[in-house]
Order: sequence, then structure tokens, then C-alpha cells
Amino acid sequence: MSTPDTKPATASAATGTLHLVPAPLDFGCAEVMPLDASMPRATLEIAAGISHWVCENAKSTRAYLKRIGETFPLSLPIQSQQLQELPREVHKKGDHTGGFDARYLLQPALQGHAMGLISEAGMPAVADPGSSVVRAAHDLGIAVVPLVGPVSLLLALAASGLNGQSFAFVGYVPAAPAERAQKIRELESLALKTGQTQIFIETPYRNTALLQTLLQSLQHNTRLATASGLTLSNAQCHSDVVKNWKHKPWALDNSTPTVFSIGR
Repeated sequence: MSTPDTKPATASAATGTLHLVPAPLDFGCAEVMPLDASMPRATLEIAAGISHWVCENAKSTRAYLKRIGETFPLSLPIQSQQLQELPREVHKKGDHTGGFDARYLLQPALQGHAMGLISEAGMPAVADPGSSVVRAAHDLGIAVVPLVGPVSLLLALAASGLNGQSFAFVGYVPAAPAERAQKIRELESLALKTGQTQIFIETPYRNTALLQTLLQSLQHNTRLATASGLTLSNAQCHSDVVKNWKHKPWALDNSTPTVFSIGR
């Protein structure tokens, strides 16, 4: 992944802070909840004071800042906010392997400005891009401060009844049916052997297809949990062994973000 040739200076006593700013989980959902339903006032107040951002998507970040501005006055008008988007390569390939040098994005912090890192929903750098920016901040001596807000993976795990002492988030399972079924069986084998809960997600329009593959591929006594629409008024969390799932009226729609978990 290519980056500009400009090399940032090292941190100084006047270096700003990189805040990891969570976003509500209603992005892309039909229902938009009041921010104070899931976001602490302290987080929103800090976010309102930031005018330099590294973001996943500038358009959704501006929409979020508009919502924040309805509760706390923004330090600068939205059109004057400085937004830098992570490159598309980071979205497609991920930025957790060290292949992307994000230091150039942090020039404002080196100049003394408070900065925010934000994704479209939940905590940046957790099941979302941003880890390269956090890593670069540490390498440059910039203080990193995670702010409080919703993290769908942990909410789903807490509601699953599965092992919360040992768990792994494995991202997306393959879209191709045969590869998806094989991956699910591999994750199940690991979960049953070690007791480690396996957590994964899917693009919402594949929710129903993934659920059907899970019910067809998992052993009857494996526990399957789903958490849909977390923090929304229509949130649903279900957990049972597979043989019982097949006799319950639980269904997923293909528009609501869902977290899937399996274990014993």
C-alpha cells in the first residue's frame, strides 16, 4: 500500500492526542436511535471538541458530527472539519498486518491538535479499520485514548451464554457456500475442542443464508447464538443448541447487522 513520501516529525511536548471515538450501531439501519441511548455524554462532548479526523468514510462521519452537534456545539462547523479517509486498500485488505504506514495521517496531532479516529459503527480498529493509525500513534509517541461507547462483539458475547473467558473474533466467513460450510465446521471443531467461543459477522444481506448454513453444518449439540440490531429498540438476542434452533420461530432479516457466535 502506497503512502505519501512526506515523513512526519517526531512528537514533542505539544503533541496532541488521538481519541478513539465510537459511533452508534445504527449505521445503515432503518431505525436511528437518539445518541444518548447508547453514547455517553462525556464521549460526545470530547468528540464535539475535535476538528481533525481520520475516518472510514467522510460522508458518514459528517452525518455523525451533525448528530453530535445537536447535543454539544462543535468546535468548528462541519464544512470546516478536517477529515482524512483511510485508503480503500485498507478497507479491502485490512490494516492489522503492518503493511500500511499511517504516520502521515497523524500530522495534525504532531502539530498539537487533538485528533479523532472513527469508523461507521462501533469502536474503530475493532472489527473495523484503524489499527494501523493506532499503531502509528504509539510509534510517534502520540497519546492514544479510547473513549467509551458500544462494541457489538462484546455486547453479543455477553448475551450469548457462551464462554466469555476465552473467545476469538474471526471476522467474516467465506461467501461461497462450500467454503463457508467448511469454515464453519473448522470453527466448530476449534470451539468444541478448546471451549473457546468463536464470534463472526456477515454482511446483513447474507444473514439468512449464513443462518441456514450454520443449522445445516453444525452438530446438534453445538450452541449457536445470534445478536441482531444491538442497542436498537428491535434488538434480538437468541441462544440455544442447534437441535432446538430448528424448532424455534427465530428468524433473521437481511437488513439488520447481526453477530453470530458458536461454542459449547
